[in-house]
Amino acid sequence: MLTIRGLTRPGLEPFDLELAAGEAVAVLGASGSGKSIMLRAIADLDPNDGIVAHGTRARNDMAAPEWRRLVTYLAAESGWWGEKVSSHFDDPAAGQSLFPALKLANDAMNWDVPRLSTGERQRLALARVLTLTPQIMLLDEPTSGLDAETVRAVEAVLQERLEAGAGMLFVTHDEDQARRFARRCLRLSAGRVTEGVL
Repeated sequence: MLTIRGLTRPGLEPFDLELAAGEAVAVLGASGSGKSIMLRAIADLDPNDGIVAHGTRARNDMAAPEWRRLVTYLAAESGWWGEKVSSHFDDPAAGQSLFPALKLANDAMNWDVPRLSTGERQRLALARVLTLTPQIMLLDEPTSGLDAETVRAVEAVLQERLEAGAGMLFVTHDEDQARRFARRCLRLSAGRVTEGVL
């Protein structure tokens, strides 16, 4: 589903990867090792070189917005530009339908952004990504600020998307979480990517 050949940018050595439909690959490494840089390069958010394709369609043959709906990046700290949560959703009803599973209050769509906790921002940003129904999810520490019960809830939602055929690359510092989702991992050290098993 996702094919990468020789993808590189400053701070990231060239690497290859194939990610199948319904497969998760964990991305592991110390802080500053290049994990976020790698995800941003795949999403084409920063200048990069190499070949990236979704199925038979090369990234360079698509308009950037189309690529980013198919292959969607969730930053560790997502941007918020409007005063209300609802202003960040193209389809607020679709976002709200995800709130119970993500342990968010039903009225969270009406909340003011400044009142959100870190964990609420994290889950609302994930809901925003999921409403796009991406084929590939690039998730940068999607559960890092959450308590154990909420982590389990988020993982259940992500597992449903995998079972529905989405692919996932996810950054985590929790090797137990990596093993719950993935059999393969990418380990980064100073921008060098090596593939391994969990």
